[in-house]
Amino acid sequence: MNDTVREELTRACRSAIGDSLRSIVHFTADGYEQLYLREDLEASADLASFVENERRGFERRETGANSELGGYEYTIHSHADGALTRVVTDDEGVFVTTDPLSTARFEEVATAVREVLDGTN
Repeated sequence: MNDTVREELTRACRSAIGDSLRSIVHFTADGYEQLYLREDLEASADLASFVENERRGFERRETGANSELGGYEYTIHSHADGALTRVVTDDEGVFVTTDPLSTARFEEVATAVREVLDGTN
């Protein structure tokens, strides 16, 4: 991922959810890169495990393509101390970790990520 897109994703997420943003990770089928980590957090998370789990979104996106629910938009995973929002396209994805947020805020960050990803394809 080039620096311009990296900065654009970070700016879009920070604008959408402010200081609640914990981290941003970009991934493909072959690799991943942590684009942002809030300064009060340690880089000790097992990113490889998170990425492997979120890569399954590529398969789920295809499976749900003809669903009566409509096309895939984003996924939220709620945890005791925060949440993870994942957005995937055909060949790349981004997950954003946050402090606990309202549902509307998750939609804001997912929309911001989608707009950046759609602009790079």
